[in-house]
Amino acid sequence: MENLLDIFVKSIFIDNMVFAYFLGMCSYLAVSKTVKTSMGLGLAVIFVLGFTVPLNYIIENYVLQEGALSWLSPTFADIDLSFLSFIIFIAVIASMVQLVEMVVDKFAPTLYASLGIFLPLIAVNCAILGGSLFMQERAYNNIGEATVFGLGSGVGWLLAIVGIAAIREKIRYSHVPAPLRGLGITFIITGLMGIAFMSFMGIKL
Repeated sequence: MENLLDIFVKSIFIDNMVFAYFLGMCSYLAVSKTVKTSMGLGLAVIFVLGFTVPLNYIIENYVLQEGALSWLSPTFADIDLSFLSFIIFIAVIASMVQLVEMVVDKFAPTLYASLGIFLPLIAVNCAILGGSLFMQERAYNNIGEATVFGLGSGVGWLLAIVGIAAIREKIRYSHVPAPLRGLGITFIITGLMGIAFMSFMGIKL
């Protein structure tokens, strides 16, 4: 249990997709103009990461790795399909994003219209693929750890985009020098938020 909590907290604060690895910056910068749309996209990212990371873990460990197909037959023990991991991971992510897009369009058409092109672009959001690749690199022991990592990464991305959206809503009424308005001040604030999140590196569970 402590190990799962450790993975969850680290994926949110220490290994934050935005502030530690700068993944998913395109959606982070484009959609973070209002808290409402940021919250909607952040929840969609949590959903996609929460399903795709454990699903890709299963595919990685029972289909793609060398010897992973030995459960079918001993004659398949030497088969190594790991070279297909990128393609398979992206296919799984694209399928899940399509499902999310249909659900949002059905039950929240206003949010769907607000997100626009950035909702289907979750499929090519490098934070989503990064979650599966980090899962692969870190070789988690079981699907529970992979699931917790995926959910934690999604929550971390949600905190990042909602946090910057709230700040951007406030600075509309602030006196920002003309050359820094828009993305200029947003990049500066993102850097400061990244430094703030670095303070969590001292956490030891």
